[in-house]
Amino acid sequence: MDRSELVELLSTEGLRLLDSLPPYHSERDVLRMVSDLRKAGHSPGLVAAVLTQAKLRSKAKAKFGPFADRMLFTEAGLEQATRLPVAARHAGRFQAAGLERVADLGCGIGGDALAISALDIDVLAVDADEVTAAIASYNLAPFPGTTVEHRRAEDVDLRSFDGVFLDPARRTAGHGQTSRLTDPDEYSPSLGFAFELATGRSLGVKLGPGLDRDLIPSTAEAQWVSVDGQVVEMGLWFGVLARPGVGRAALVIRGDAADELTAASDSDDAETGALGEYLYEPDGSVIRARLIGDLARSIDGRMLADGIAYITSDTRTETPFATGFRVVDTLPFNERDLKRALRERGIGTLEIKKRGVDVDPATLRKRLSLSGQASATLLLTRVAGKHTALLVERIR
Repeated sequence: MDRSELVELLSTEGLRLLDSLPPYHSERDVLRMVSDLRKAGHSPGLVAAVLTQAKLRSKAKAKFGPFADRMLFTEAGLEQATRLPVAARHAGRFQAAGLERVADLGCGIGGDALAISALDIDVLAVDADEVTAAIASYNLAPFPGTTVEHRRAEDVDLRSFDGVFLDPARRTAGHGQTSRLTDPDEYSPSLGFAFELATGRSLGVKLGPGLDRDLIPSTAEAQWVSVDGQVVEMGLWFGVLARPGVGRAALVIRGDAADELTAASDSDDAETGALGEYLYEPDGSVIRARLIGDLARSIDGRMLADGIAYITSDTRTETPFATGFRVVDTLPFNERDLKRALRERGIGTLEIKKRGVDVDPATLRKRLSLSGQASATLLLTRVAGKHTALLVERIR
């Protein structure tokens, strides 16, 4: 979206037209609506802008729920925006710490600022991109205590703020398709700038979950967050926003439920032991936070093998921090014998999971030439140092 398209979209005609459109369902809908809107006399630029927004609003429901119907987006802004349930927990930290004025640096389309403002905290939201800042201004208009400015994060005077939230741009510039930046020095602003801000301030920094752990300052609380099984971010928290005694945290959000595993530091792995009746695959946030050992001990489990993130136990335990499986059988790892064993069981649909073995599940599934009516899950891993194929069934 360029500046001229945004001006058309933000006009009275543009906003009324956008709100009048039926829900977006498919590209076939777009073709029909383009024809209808052009016949009604709307300009090509406005038609393109409102239809793009209709499509983005539909996509945004996964992150913002019903709020998406009254928001504006860019494709890149939506891609990088914090999911509302996660933003609400960011905001809760500022509220719990008693902070009253927060600067949201690199606010994007305004997701985090929206959640913080909803708690009656005054927010200054800034973004270096003019179009993105304008869209954030529209999205945050219902909150009188919120100001949006088109400005670089590095140029904001923070002396009057008691809290800062920073979401550095980790993708190349633009409003459409962008690519991920792998060098923290190329973030905008850079990771070095973020850590300088942390000196003497209460700061939260949103980063990708795969950031090199060696870069995490010892003064930070590092929290990895997963939503419905997908690890979506790592947050670093400083000052009063960091919880006493918590250096590592794994927050697991599934639907309306949220559970957290915390520790002062990385946990030592549990002892390894024999394969039990049950196997547990830790949530990705637990793995990233290196809290697998604490999880294993909490469910009376042991590590299946050194360096492999599978926990085994003789007892079934319900836990939000792992997916559990009951071990049904141990099958041959050899491909020819494995193929025969699956055929004898009439398995035609097979989910293949692997850890600690060099196997491409998609390629293996194709070579197995599966047929039959049954479905199953196969875990390929190492047990007692040997490559092993385990036929399992989910228990949650």
